[in-house]
Amino acid sequence: MIAAYARGVDPPSASITDGGRRPHPRTATGSGDRRDGVDVGWGVRIPEDEIALLFSRSGGPGGQKVNTAATKVQVRFDVDGSAVLSDEQKRRVHDRLAGRLTADGVLVLHASEHRTQARNRAAAVARLRHLLHDALAPPAAPRRPTRRPPAADRRRLEAKRQRSDKKRLREAPRPPLD
Repeated sequence: MIAAYARGVDPPSASITDGGRRPHPRTATGSGDRRDGVDVGWGVRIPEDEIALLFSRSGGPGGQKVNTAATKVQVRFDVDGSAVLSDEQKRRVHDRLAGRLTADGVLVLHASEHRTQARNRAAAVARLRHLLHDALAPPAAPRRPTRRPPAADRRRLEAKRQRSDKKRLREAPRPPLD
């Protein structure tokens, strides 16, 4: 896992995907373990070494430890440099997340809504997962144009005729022209 740590904070011992909780040794399954990357769906699993985590001090609640703990999390994912995304997938991410990418093609997300680094890390990774899942979705099938049924045209014209008759009957009678 590539990570940069602010102000000498030691790297966490747990994975980026487990929210700071280590799995029980008897339940960890190796290849099926959640610690081998971030599954975003559509057959794409981003390995941990392609995700950079940076930690810094966060504002907001925290009590006495707010000035000493680096709880704010910044997640950086280099879309252009990713080995797991195809060129088509990279194009989709650029098209759909253009406002969130840097000029270098790096997706940057922040999380500081929780008081602990582990929960902020889990929130940021979940946000990354959801954004990439939506961005990598295949395009919708194009709409097949349909014709309006002839009966609908007849009903529309008949309704127009009825409205016209109703309004004509509301008019005052005109004197005959002699």
